[in-house]
Formats: sequence, structure tokens, C-alpha cells
Amino acid sequence: MNGHPDQLINKGAEMIVQARRILVFTGAGMSTESGIPDFRSPGGLWEKYDPSDFYFQKIISDEGVRERYWEMSVESYAAMKDARPNRAHLAVREIEDTGKLLAVVTQNIDSLHQKAGSSPGKIIEIHGTVFSVSCLKCGKKYDRDEIETRLKSGTKVPYCDDCSGILKPDTISFGQAMPEDKMREAIEYAEICDLCIVLGSSLVVYPAASVPEHASGSGAKLMIINRDETPQDNRADLVINRSLGETLGDMMEKVNRG
Repeated sequence: MNGHPDQLINKGAEMIVQARRILVFTGAGMSTESGIPDFRSPGGLWEKYDPSDFYFQKIISDEGVRERYWEMSVESYAAMKDARPNRAHLAVREIEDTGKLLAVVTQNIDSLHQKAGSSPGKIIEIHGTVFSVSCLKCGKKYDRDEIETRLKSGTKVPYCDDCSGILKPDTISFGQAMPEDKMREAIEYAEICDLCIVLGSSLVVYPAASVPEHASGSGAKLMIINRDETPQDNRADLVINRSLGETLGDMMEKVNRG
């Protein structure tokens, strides 16, 4: 959407002020502004590893694939572990402070919304989190750092202490079923919100990208802040192709000034 940055910021702030039920949907662009590389970007992990090697079925059926998978996972966790929330994460928390936030639906697995102070009960991590690990057989949960200690001490592929089942980070892999309860909850919120704010998502990964579609299809206004164009720009009421932190941060400053 064309217009002077100030005009766009003003329009966005006005949309937030007028809204009563806001749904925030966040993607990889939020993480990259905190210094976490996007897997798909040049220099990202998918240049070093072949994503087709890490389909869920391969992970559970092939020990060699599991070893490579953990090698890749250790690299991605290292980038996320000490990352700090950026201004956009803090601005999302400020939206919650207005009392209008229904939920934050995030495609990100880095827990930066929690680190920014957003209420854990308001965050729906539809692609899971890198900070915990579960046994696929008995369901036992482990803190990620406990598993990292094992891997650093020479274990190539960790297994469950209780049942020797396959351990896997609590993230959704290619070919793995999305958590039905989380998707259902996200879509329910999408259908009752009156404003959906998309932050840093290319809106090409489904079924996640169907969440803002449900929102706009149910009559909500749609705001998209992303560095690049998305396939849903044509249904949005406001599109801003700029830095998330700067844009949403400035918007919330206007909202808070009243």
C-alpha cells in the first residue's frame, strides 16, 4: 500500500485503537529482526542441510537421519537460545496491555514472545517450540538443555530414559501432523477477531497461513507488516513493507500517547 510512512503508521494506530478483539499472527520476520537466521534465506540452514532429509517419517525410521537431524537442531538451537526479543515483540506485548488481545498465533519456535513478557496463555505456537523435547513413544518431556548436555558429551542420537523411545524437539517437522487443538483454537480466534495483524510472515506455509484468511473471510480487518509482498496483500486493509520493530513500535507509541 502506497503512502508516506507516517500516514501508514497513523492508519495502523487508528485500526488498533478502533479494534476491540485483536489477533496477532507472527512469522520468521519477527525472528530475523532478533538475529535468528531464517532457514530459507541465503546462508540459512537449508543451504547446509537438505530439508527433504528431515521428513518426519524419515526421522522416525532411520537412525542416520536422526543423527543428522540432531546435528542440524543443535545448530538452530544455538542461534535461538540467547536471542533477545526485539521492538516488535515488545510492541505485541503492549497490544496485550491494552486489554484487546485475543491471542498471538506464531509460526516461530524461539519463545521470544514469552521472553518479551507476553502471557504464555495467550501464545499459540502452531509449529511448536525448540525449548523442550518429547519422547515419541511414552510422551515424557525433557528440558532442551538437558538433552544438549548429552549431545555435547558425545551422544549422537538421544533416547528416552524411561522407555528408550525416539526423542524429538517439540517442533513440527515436514510431514508431521500439525497440532489439531492449536490450529482449531487459532482458527476460532480468527473467526471472532475484528483485527488481524500479520507480522513478518510470507503467508505461503499452510495450514498456518489459513489463519489470517479465516480472519479476513469472517469480516475482520487485516493489517500486514512484512518486508516483502505476500499472497494475501490484496485482501488486506493495510500493507506496510518495512521493518517490523520500527513500524509496530511507532504504531504502539501513537496508540499509547492517545
